[in-house]
Amino acid sequence: MNLVLQGPNAALGHLAALGAQARPTRVVALSPHAVRCEGVQAAPEVVQQLQTQAMVLGVDATFIEAGRTLRDFGLVAMDMDSTLITIECIDEIADMQGLKPRVAEITESAMRGELDFAASLARRVALLEGLEASSLERVYEERLRLSMGAESMLAAVRAAGLKTLLVSGGFTFFTERLQRRLGLDYAHANVLEIENGRLTGRVVGGIVDADEKMRTVQRVCDDIGIDPRQAIVMGDGANDLKMMGIAGLSVAFRAKPVVRAQADVALNFSGLDGVLAVLG
Repeated sequence: MNLVLQGPNAALGHLAALGAQARPTRVVALSPHAVRCEGVQAAPEVVQQLQTQAMVLGVDATFIEAGRTLRDFGLVAMDMDSTLITIECIDEIADMQGLKPRVAEITESAMRGELDFAASLARRVALLEGLEASSLERVYEERLRLSMGAESMLAAVRAAGLKTLLVSGGFTFFTERLQRRLGLDYAHANVLEIENGRLTGRVVGGIVDADEKMRTVQRVCDDIGIDPRQAIVMGDGANDLKMMGIAGLSVAFRAKPVVRAQADVALNFSGLDGVLAVLG
């Protein structure tokens, strides 16, 4: 096993000292803020101790089988809100109605897995009834920002020949624009119903929930002729767990505890491009 340690403010000496607890046979500097400790001991107590200390120090610690690279995979599938981008779009739309606290509370509960996602989305969208559709454009232009490391991560996966999928419990208004802007291969999300220039408070068609996210990853894998175990899946909330569960590598980005606990890689401090260090 290898151990990759990285953090945006971490010094190489501190990373090497932390990794020494796993008794590596070799330590390789990957960047000014990342090291790979090779041939480490990955006993459960060592893993737990290192990850606990790393969290306190603002460092991401990933134990991974030696030799794995981006070219072992054929697809990167990403959640949108709070993963590829820094915001929850529905919360920012609600802010235009003065309803952000109410909607954000429901969003947080759903992402923690405390509420059924489909029901929670219907409740949140209903609160948006009557809002001018032009507010969506304002959210996109004024508030939507890519997460740290997103563009460099996407450039690297494209260079390695991987396809890209944006699959979201959010809305096509945003996924379609991001797909064009970033050159993504596939995108799938919910459709907000708009009549006479205003939101009706309803979603058109079926809701993209956890099961539909998983089915979408499976469909795209079938389309490009790979097994889901050749997919990297990135997410942050409980509704991402099913699609992460069928992937060959699951990545929790700034994720809720329930998601971090089940992911292969947890990027709590590094950008999305932290996955590049993990995969050499």
